[in-house]
Amino acid sequence: MRPAGTERDALAETVRAVLRRHADTDPWSVLCEQVGVAALAIPEEHGGAGGGVAELAVVARELGRELVGCPFLGSSVLTTLAILETGDTQDHSRLLPGLAEGSVVGALAWTSATGRWCPDEVACTATASTDRYIVDGTAHYVLHGDSAGLLLVLAETGDGLALIEVDPAQSGVRVSGTPAMDRSRSFARIELTQATGRRVGPGDARAALRQVRDLSCAVLAAEQAGAAARALEITVAYSLEREQFGRPIGGFQALKHRMADLHVLVETAWSAAEAAAEPGPDQARLATVAKAWCSRALSEVAAEMIQLHGGIGITWEHPAHRYFKRAHSSAELFGPPHQHLARLAEMAGVGG
Repeated sequence: MRPAGTERDALAETVRAVLRRHADTDPWSVLCEQVGVAALAIPEEHGGAGGGVAELAVVARELGRELVGCPFLGSSVLTTLAILETGDTQDHSRLLPGLAEGSVVGALAWTSATGRWCPDEVACTATASTDRYIVDGTAHYVLHGDSAGLLLVLAETGDGLALIEVDPAQSGVRVSGTPAMDRSRSFARIELTQATGRRVGPGDARAALRQVRDLSCAVLAAEQAGAAARALEITVAYSLEREQFGRPIGGFQALKHRMADLHVLVETAWSAAEAAAEPGPDQARLATVAKAWCSRALSEVAAEMIQLHGGIGITWEHPAHRYFKRAHSSAELFGPPHQHLARLAEMAGVGG
C-alpha cells in the first residue's frame, strides 16, 4: 500500500490534469465521473471512496488554483459533511449515493443576512406537524442554492437545532441569485414560507454543526492556499517578463524581497491548511487558525498581484481581479478572520 501522502499527490495531479484539459468548459461532470471528487468523503457502503477531510483539502487546493466555480465546496463538503455528522443510517442510505455520483447537487441553508455561520444563529425556524416540519425564514449566502436538487435547512425547532430536508421545487421555496462581487462563486438567497420538510437525524444538531463548520473551514483554507499559490506563480512570471530601465522588474532587490515575503505566506498557508485537514483532538483549533491565516495570505497575495501587475491587473481580460475578488469573498465565507481569532482567544481562555 502506498503512503497516504503519495496517494494524495496522485489525486492532486489527476485533478490538475482534468482542469487543464477542460480549462474552457465546466469540469464538474468529468471530475465526478473520472476522478470521483464528489464521493471522496462518503463511506464506501454508500457509493463513496471512504476518504476524509485531507483528501477533500487536496481537491480544494487544485480547484482554488484555477478558481473553478463547481459545487464542490457547497455540495461535496458542506452538505455531505452535514449529513454524515447529523444523519442516521437510513438518512445516509437515502441521501448520500446521489451526492457521491455528483448527479445531485446539495445545498445547506444556514446563515441569516449577518453571515455569522454560527450554530447558535440560524436563519430559519421549524414547527413539527405530524411526521413533517413546517419551515419559515430566509437563508442567505447558500452555496449553489440556485442549482441544488437536495436542499437541507438548519432551523430552530423550539427544542433544539434540526436539519430539515426540504424539496426545493415546492411552492413554499423561493430561490433567487445573490449579486456578488466574486462571480466564480455561486450564492443564493432562499425564502421559505410554510415549506414542508422531513428531519434528518435525531436530537439537537448544534454540536454536530460546529464540527461541520470547522471541517469546512479546513477545506476552504486549502482552497485559499491553492489560490494564493497560483496568484503568486502568475505574478512571479509577469515580473520576469515586464521590463523597466532595460531589465526585468523581478530583478530589482525591493521586488525580490516582496516576492520572498509572499512565498513565505503561501507556504505557511498550505502548512496550516494541511495540518487542519488531519483528524485529531486539536482539529477545531487548527481549522480556526487555518481559516484566519489562509484568509490573510490570499488577501495579501492578491493585493500584491494587482499592484505588481500595474494597469493590466485591473483589466477584465487579466485574471488578477478574479483572485482579488475570490480573496475577499472567501475571507467572509464561514465567518471572517476576526471571528475566528475571537474563537481562538476563547479556546485559549483569553479575555475571560
